[in-house]
Amino acid sequence: MHPFHHPVRVAIVGASGYSGEELVRLLLNHPSVDLVAVTSRQNAGQSVAQVFPRFASHPKSRTLHFSDPNVEVLSKVADIVFLALPHGVAAEFAVPLHQAGVVVIDLSADFRLRSAEIYREFYAHEHPAPALLAEAVYGLPEVYRDRIRASRLIASPGCYPTSILLPTLPLLRAGLIRPAGIIADSLSGVSGAGRKAEVDYLFCECNESVRAYGVPKHRHLSEIEQELSLAAGEKVTVQFTPHLIPVNRGIHTTLYLAPARHFSTTDEAAALGREIEECYRQAYANEPFVRVLTGKALPDTKNVVGTNMLELAWRLDPRTGRLLVMSAEDNIVKGASGQAVQSMNIICGLPETAGLV
Repeated sequence: MHPFHHPVRVAIVGASGYSGEELVRLLLNHPSVDLVAVTSRQNAGQSVAQVFPRFASHPKSRTLHFSDPNVEVLSKVADIVFLALPHGVAAEFAVPLHQAGVVVIDLSADFRLRSAEIYREFYAHEHPAPALLAEAVYGLPEVYRDRIRASRLIASPGCYPTSILLPTLPLLRAGLIRPAGIIADSLSGVSGAGRKAEVDYLFCECNESVRAYGVPKHRHLSEIEQELSLAAGEKVTVQFTPHLIPVNRGIHTTLYLAPARHFSTTDEAAALGREIEECYRQAYANEPFVRVLTGKALPDTKNVVGTNMLELAWRLDPRTGRLLVMSAEDNIVKGASGQAVQSMNIICGLPETAGLV
């Protein structure tokens, strides 16, 4: 835990995108934060209220103005800097800010992978700062809370990986599922593509339409397989198919998993079910942002959009011998900005739910 004065001074680089806008919302209203700087080259000089009218009722939205990103200035005014930038660009700011002693929470993919070679394979260019990869901590609070607490460089997870890893990691670690043959189908709202003007994401292209993309090797597979392999103690290869659906935000994931032991009778299924239930209870009973559903309830994006909550539920299928696990989250909150703020709370020794409930 770092010795910060309160309120903690924070800045957002790249505050004009969807994740940046969500960070502005969360940090403006955070009880222990002073949002001291927001940067955006295209909006420099304009107030937060002008760029985001929905925040105009907040008194600070009229006095806080967007600026061009300047590392020297940011390192003097902020204790923590959030980077809501594209991969490749984020590292250009992360390196000098980290060297200046600022805590960096990066929402891009630049520091999520431990291997520069795998980064090059999935992101099609050389890693911009390989020397920092060993120092970065993967910012999944439910898994790496203790490491996050002492870190100065957080690599906040991707939205799809969060929806896959939280349901799967406890089962792998408990030896309840086989590492081989994991299949993940995910459906995401259009905001997951970012705030950009491309034909594929125009209203008329997305509305009344569902399509797969990034097949068979979506970039997020790299961090999914990295984290599952660490949990399993062996290399894990995943079949992952993401889909675009005509909603603004939200991710629903269905996982098809092979239980570690066969079950064919009612008694065998019941015994395995009790073990799965206990596994999730131990993992998440005290976690404020993971909700394990019981009874007939299944995850639904409408119950998590706008929150930092991930819902999950599971079913055993005796016909196929598979375990089905489903999850739902808001891709911009738990899948991005909310999770990043959750890590900030841990680093600062604040209640983990501060500013998030």
